[in-house]
Amino acid sequence: MTDTKADIIVQLKKELLPLQGFKSLLKNNALDAAIGPIKNAFPQATFPLGAIHEFLTTCPEDAASTAGFVGGILSSLMQNHGTAIWISANRSIFPPALQALGIAPDKIIFIDLKKEKEILWVMEEALKCGGLSAVIGEMRELSFTASRRLQLAVEQSQVTGFVIRQQPRSVAATACVSRWKITSLPTELFGNMPGVGFPRWQVELLKVRNGKPGSWQIEFGPNGFRQVSRLAAIVLAQQKKTG
Repeated sequence: MTDTKADIIVQLKKELLPLQGFKSLLKNNALDAAIGPIKNAFPQATFPLGAIHEFLTTCPEDAASTAGFVGGILSSLMQNHGTAIWISANRSIFPPALQALGIAPDKIIFIDLKKEKEILWVMEEALKCGGLSAVIGEMRELSFTASRRLQLAVEQSQVTGFVIRQQPRSVAATACVSRWKITSLPTELFGNMPGVGFPRWQVELLKVRNGKPGSWQIEFGPNGFRQVSRLAAIVLAQQKKTG
């Protein structure tokens, strides 16, 4: 392929991205550095901001792991004293625990509602507020129409949205730019020290618009996300199989 043809293809991809929900080239260098190789799965090797990301969970343990992983992303998004809104019907997250992820608990506004339709409405309205770093909504079901409304909201405000779906009855197509599944992994203790190690997750990017799905084993340490080494990953897989 000649340089001219390659340049044309690159330019066409840039022009197509806005039509696919990427309305800007917003970048968060701290976040891209924090998520390491995961960023290469996205268009232009940068985590999509001003977009809706969907997370699927199948049990309470997965929901807790997902909340932790999303919290790690928020810690980079909120570095410049940003504020986020977290909406749910049954709040499972313990706000003081967010400090371990580098987030000041008072920088997140928690809204507890009873009905999913209320959660969806409040999330859509919150996503229209350009002064927020992110909006997180915990719900069970998400239709294509509802997800499209959320995506249209962020395309105007450039706020990043995260939908954590807890044990959904059906998983159909949505307008979200990505779909994830996060599960926990055994931690690694240092020496003979008691307690638990840094949180580790199996991070699966199931779908991503204009990107490359993938799977990684990630740990969140003092300096943020880091990929578990190949040898450690094999040991973790064996531990998980043997219980």
